[in-house]
Amino acid sequence: MCRHLAYLGIAPISLAELLTAPPGSLYEQSWAPRKQLHGTVNADGFGIGWYPGDPHDGGEPARYRRALPIWNDRNLPELTAAISSTAVLAAVRSATPGSSPDEAVTAPYRSGRWLFSHNGAVDAWERLPQDLGPAAGAITSADLLAGAGRCDSALLWTLLARALNAGRPPVDAVAQLVTAVAAVRPAARLNLLLTDGDTVIATRHGDSLWYAQTPGRVLVASEPTPGLTSGGAGDWREIPEGSLVLATRAGVRSAPLPPGPAAGPGRGRARSGAHAPAPEPLLTVEGTNP
Repeated sequence: MCRHLAYLGIAPISLAELLTAPPGSLYEQSWAPRKQLHGTVNADGFGIGWYPGDPHDGGEPARYRRALPIWNDRNLPELTAAISSTAVLAAVRSATPGSSPDEAVTAPYRSGRWLFSHNGAVDAWERLPQDLGPAAGAITSADLLAGAGRCDSALLWTLLARALNAGRPPVDAVAQLVTAVAAVRPAARLNLLLTDGDTVIATRHGDSLWYAQTPGRVLVASEPTPGLTSGGAGDWREIPEGSLVLATRAGVRSAPLPPGPAAGPGRGRARSGAHAPAPEPLLTVEGTNP
């Protein structure tokens, strides 16, 4: 498992203020997570992605990723103090068994304006494209070789990035990926974060997820960081299991993930070769602003 966080704000925030300075920060969650349901430490790497300058200028986000525990990076304090942004996605990693141990598999992943992180695990992920069948979008060996690296999260990103680059609406693409994977891997844990610097799309499927909406900014994270909000822990709200979340600087909305096999983890692995049904498009996210 992992811990991850996405931030959108009107005003820039320093990476130090967001990720390392507050009590209970993502930095601290690397060795002392409080809400993590699987695993006890996140020491297999970390990554930070941020949008330099004007978040609406269309430029690609920058990234800093390392394949070592976040507390062992002596450059990090100086880096985080010097960089500010209005949109950030960051993660600390606990590797799935069988994953490669290099920076290429460390979130956030990137394609154009998009940044992506996965908190969870997919068993037998090497066979996932075969078992997904048509839901995998005819993914090829060349696609896999060109992907981010050898791990379940990188494979999920390859599948999702293909859908986004093909023009599928992002909310639909995220919901359909979780539905399809959960249909053939019912025990999979699929907490996803996706952002383009203007919106955050997230899922809670198998581990903790929270959000905080305060004037001028929104945070979506694996667990609360009370020091990031004026009201402390009282500003944070837990997102229910089996939810899809759409967050912008103006508000947060949520809806249940599509029903069926994707509604929740824990029912055992589907038989090898079973194909996921093609889900109906999720065209809107219903809900109310908190």
